[in-house]
Amino acid sequence: MTNILGETYYKRLIVFYIPLFLFLIFLLFPFYFMFISSIKDPLEFMEQTVPPLWAERTTLENWKTLFNDTMFIPWLINSLVIALGSTAISLFCGVFGGYALSRLQFVGSTSLGVFIFVTYLVPPALLFIPLSDLVALLGLMDNRWSLILSYPTIMAPFCTWLLMGYFKTIPTDLEDCARVDGATRFQAFYKIIVPLAVPGILSAGIFSFTLSWNEFLYSLVFISSPENKTVPVGVVTALIRFDIFDWGAIMSGALFGCIPVALIYSFFVEYYVTGLTGGAVKG
Repeated sequence: MTNILGETYYKRLIVFYIPLFLFLIFLLFPFYFMFISSIKDPLEFMEQTVPPLWAERTTLENWKTLFNDTMFIPWLINSLVIALGSTAISLFCGVFGGYALSRLQFVGSTSLGVFIFVTYLVPPALLFIPLSDLVALLGLMDNRWSLILSYPTIMAPFCTWLLMGYFKTIPTDLEDCARVDGATRFQAFYKIIVPLAVPGILSAGIFSFTLSWNEFLYSLVFISSPENKTVPVGVVTALIRFDIFDWGAIMSGALFGCIPVALIYSFFVEYYVTGLTGGAVKG
């Protein structure tokens, strides 16, 4: 019995725990590197003898440079407002579009669903050219609304496609029973279907929030004022001056800039995994 337990322990150690430990190191290494670089003395970046994985002289000057010499706090607020606004629009389109394509039967519904997903595959670098003309025509250049209204062109197709597949996992019998009891289709939708689809909606929302938070191209083109910039563009434009890279402050911006997204994933990771794997109710 002891030999069997020992073999089981070593088997789990080799098959499960060691690969999991290595995988965690691989995932957490970027955060470690950003943190070490953010507290490293700026002179160490110029010294070739100092290993890049630890700091011999630590300092908080990089953090002070980020918060005192740049507009990092307004950038954070701009990124948060833009990400929340564009995510709300994308989810609104995705919820109603995904439900309609998964439940309503009309000519071309299947082809339309495939077409919506194909539009998500179009590179954003091609879309921003006509979008820039449209934004300029509407007078939204150098305005946060230019990004709030532009980002859903990237995110709404994916949200629609993801939620369309998720709604299909919810049995239609639930709606049929509600409609037999006198509920309208819309009442059955928001009282029964939407609560069951919360994991899928949160999954699409996290994806949209992350994509809009990290987006760089549209923000670089549509926003020019320093006070209206987002974190990715603001950190790059303010801390990279020609061929001079303030690596300590840049890494500090990257570290503090990824904290909101990391917190969102940590709180909603169960819903995110459920939404990606699919399956609200097994009927």
